[in-house]
Amino acid sequence: MIMLTKCRKFMEETKLSILLVDDDKDLRDIMATKLKAAGYVVFEAENGEDGLAKAMELMPDLLILDINMPKLNGMEMFSKLKADTNLGRLKVVFLTSYGEPQAEAAWLDKKFAKEIGAIGYIRKTDDLDKIVKFVSSLMPSSKED
Repeated sequence: MIMLTKCRKFMEETKLSILLVDDDKDLRDIMATKLKAAGYVVFEAENGEDGLAKAMELMPDLLILDINMPKLNGMEMFSKLKADTNLGRLKVVFLTSYGEPQAEAAWLDKKFAKEIGAIGYIRKTDDLDKIVKFVSSLMPSSKED
């Protein structure tokens, strides 16, 4: 907990932060590496319970949340976030292996994400450069924004 507090202090003073919550370690490693290369501080959690605890501690600028995870799935975690007055303000993007890859039907996934209060969704199969570009479009240009 002390380490997270020190990390949070550092990130508040410097870079924008992302909490990546997914039970797939390989995917987390790949996405975290790409997002760090783009200049973000990236924290990771392997399930919804761990993610919820880290979100409370870190209050990241963006939370990327897998839907299908053990212990506390993404929808359950999202529900708990929205029920908390402080955490409910976090920007959340769903990370999913579900979703319609055809552009003409992708609007359904976007509509669902927005209707429940997320700011968007990312498919795990999306190109990493496209994911970073999308994440960057959601972030302020600096901590002062």
